[in-house]
Amino acid sequence: MRCVALLNETRGVALAGEAEVADGPLERSVGLLGRRGLEQGGGLLIPGCGAVHTLFMRFPIDLLFLDRDGVVRGIRHRLAPFRFAACVGSRLSVAELPAGTLAATGTQAGDRVVIKPRGGSLG
Repeated sequence: MRCVALLNETRGVALAGEAEVADGPLERSVGLLGRRGLEQGGGLLIPGCGAVHTLFMRFPIDLLFLDRDGVVRGIRHRLAPFRFAACVGSRLSVAELPAGTLAATGTQAGDRVVIKPRGGSLG
């Protein structure tokens, strides 16, 4: 699976240095299921997605909803297992990050996040 870096350009901080991109049907349906946790600096980016669930997950996560321009349209801090979250809007993507990442970086709605390729092309 390819990886990208997620950088909060507004605040000048990295959100994830190695976020996996779930752009295939299998990767999108499995997401973070079956993992015991998410390491700091890691994450999962799901393009074209405005809603996620944490059913059967073992750990809480932070959620970052981005529009097509990389502007943060919604956030959820420490979403617990067995919960649902959605953001209203079109052409959204969601980044699943380790719990506490958004608070630690001061990330807020309206910030701009840049997605940079890691070890290969983004397209």
